[in-house]
Amino acid sequence: MLEVEMLARLQFAFTIMFHYLFPPLTIGLGWIMFTMELKYHLTKNPIYEVMARYWTRIFAITFALGVASGIVMEFQFGTNWATYSRYVGDVFGSALAAEGIFAFFLESGFLAVLVFGWDRVSPRFHLLATFLVAAGATFSAVWIVVANSWQQTPAGFHIVGEGDRARAEITDFWAMVFNPSSMHRLNHVLLGCFILAAFVVMSISAWYILKQKHQDFARRSFNIALVFALVSSVLILFSGHKQAQTVAETQPAKLAALEGHFTTIDGPAPLYLMGFPSESEERVKMGIAIPGMLSFLVHSDFSTPIPALDSFPPEDRPPVFIPFMTYHIMVGIGMACIALTLIAAWYWYKGTLFEQRWLMWIFVFFVVGPYIGNQFGWVAAEVGRQPWIVYGLLRTNDAISPSVSAGQVMGSLIMFGMIYTLLLALYLYVMNDKIQLGPVPEVLGMDPNKSFTDKHGTGFLDAAVQHNDPAGPSLLAGDDESEPGDSVEKGDER
Repeated sequence: MLEVEMLARLQFAFTIMFHYLFPPLTIGLGWIMFTMELKYHLTKNPIYEVMARYWTRIFAITFALGVASGIVMEFQFGTNWATYSRYVGDVFGSALAAEGIFAFFLESGFLAVLVFGWDRVSPRFHLLATFLVAAGATFSAVWIVVANSWQQTPAGFHIVGEGDRARAEITDFWAMVFNPSSMHRLNHVLLGCFILAAFVVMSISAWYILKQKHQDFARRSFNIALVFALVSSVLILFSGHKQAQTVAETQPAKLAALEGHFTTIDGPAPLYLMGFPSESEERVKMGIAIPGMLSFLVHSDFSTPIPALDSFPPEDRPPVFIPFMTYHIMVGIGMACIALTLIAAWYWYKGTLFEQRWLMWIFVFFVVGPYIGNQFGWVAAEVGRQPWIVYGLLRTNDAISPSVSAGQVMGSLIMFGMIYTLLLALYLYVMNDKIQLGPVPEVLGMDPNKSFTDKHGTGFLDAAVQHNDPAGPSLLAGDDESEPGDSVEKGDER
């Protein structure tokens, strides 16, 4: 039977990995929506308003599931990790309070204006609301990453009390915020969010293009998302490099685990591209490595040795297999994102992007890749931190609640598993319904010079009536059926 510590870790991993299906999409999609709405204000082309409205609905559904799934995690701090909560309460609590006050309230406060205020506030105020919702989602990520980064590289604190009553107190708030790893990790997390959201938009848009639906809408949405994906995919390569250098300096045991570096050698360290690490044999089986490349990436030369796992006491070494595999899969997905977006950008430049059906099908299904990459990046970071829950200060096995039993944790884990399975099924059902419905009910019979809500009602019944009216023209059904003023110019499409 699993011990209470492992069960508590599995429960937190399960709940936070489920929760993290949603925030990356809302963070990245918020800025994509803002770009679309801004283009509507600049061009007055109603297709951009239609795009902003459609993706706002996807955003709202995802935001709701993110909130519902995120509430559970705070309770686990008290039920399963009481010692940890007492030890880091002053530090972690201040970051969570800042997230609630400065980020979540901002995001949720203007969410109602974003979703329901299209015809109740001025267009400029609605654009401002979209910006503030996107900013609020980003600020949430800032404070969560700061709190987590402090656990990886503690700074700006001192320890008061002794023994079981010891706890960390902040002595320098800004040193805590700008701890050695926080900004590099924040850049990496935000870029990962932009990549995920962009690939979600491109996946849905590519499906519409393949099915010959909503062509104008889909092509413009795809183009905007492609810019986000291409820029973010290239930048995250440099962000990951800087973060790895920080890990080499502040958490050398983690770097050794991530790279499968078991034995210290008096010379350059190789960089494994793939393989299967064996902790019992202390080697990477079937490994393909570039000699000296790890030394070069960390120290910018091919001769400096890198501390391996044998440089640390056995009790201070992290596990290797999970960090190594998840880290390398994440890197592989990142490189695939770069390759895919560069290929798409080339065809876009040539003016034949949407004629490449094989590429569109890849984009439809590759949306799974960024989800896996975001999840596995966190798994590599958190498992690679073991056996520390606060690096160098508090071990994970010392942070568990003394009064909780394995049976209690197992029971709640099973309960969460059932509830989250239902939530995920509901989310996928609603998302599929929105995707199948598409933007058409909003724009049937729309005057190109006016918002469709000037001519038709805004309720569900009005949309249904329009959808069932075969005589109503469609802006988005295809290029041949589009209004003259809304066709995509060749230069715009490219």
